[in-house]
Amino acid sequence: MPFDLEYVRQSWPHPVSYFATIDSTMLEASRLAMAGCEQGTVVIADEQTAGQGRHGRRWHSEPNAGLYVSIVLRPSLLADSLPVLTLALGLAAADAIAEATGIACDLRWPNDVMVENKKVAGILVQLVDSAAIAGIGVNVNHTKFPPEIAGEATSIKMISGRAQSREQLLVALLIAVDRWCGVLEGQGGRAEILRMFSQRSSYARNKRVRVEQGALMLEGTTAGLDPSGFLIIRQDNGKEQLVLAGGVRPC
Repeated sequence: MPFDLEYVRQSWPHPVSYFATIDSTMLEASRLAMAGCEQGTVVIADEQTAGQGRHGRRWHSEPNAGLYVSIVLRPSLLADSLPVLTLALGLAAADAIAEATGIACDLRWPNDVMVENKKVAGILVQLVDSAAIAGIGVNVNHTKFPPEIAGEATSIKMISGRAQSREQLLVALLIAVDRWCGVLEGQGGRAEILRMFSQRSSYARNKRVRVEQGALMLEGTTAGLDPSGFLIIRQDNGKEQLVLAGGVRPC
């Protein structure tokens, strides 16, 4: 079904650029940000040929099935707030999916949105000049995945048993992103984002996990988030290790 661009543009007060096919919405959003585009500018595509994931991985971007969107944010935040911004965007994605589809999500630190222990959405944030580019991919109407990720990925259609409106989900997502960025920049600030993420994530505390850090593997039990939004792992010897980056998986 063709993407209803006019519905999105009528529902969102900032510029929305649409592409049938693009290398990466994040690259295009970065170009727009460097050209001085306004806060809230959106880039959406039906297909990405080089979708970006964390640690240089590619995001599987099946044509006309998923939500592949990047948003230009210009938050009044210091650079060291970037990890907490990622957590805020996770909260936004979980809220949008629940609102648009009725499906409740779990959050896996730092950037995965989970349903039934499988990944349904992911988030990537990059700084470009004074802007933060929020790349969000949601598996909406996928019916299958490549073998290398089939065991870890799911889609809203696979969970709900029916096709979903990408446009309604996108509008819900944009509104939720705006709301949670407001929380981060407002009186609640980092502390409120950390509190809400910890409350809504089964991975934030008392979860037995392993963390892939390049060639190294860290194993232990999650012990909450530090004030900067990084994950604390308590190893079996009682020593606590701060995880700045890495793939977190349940043991």
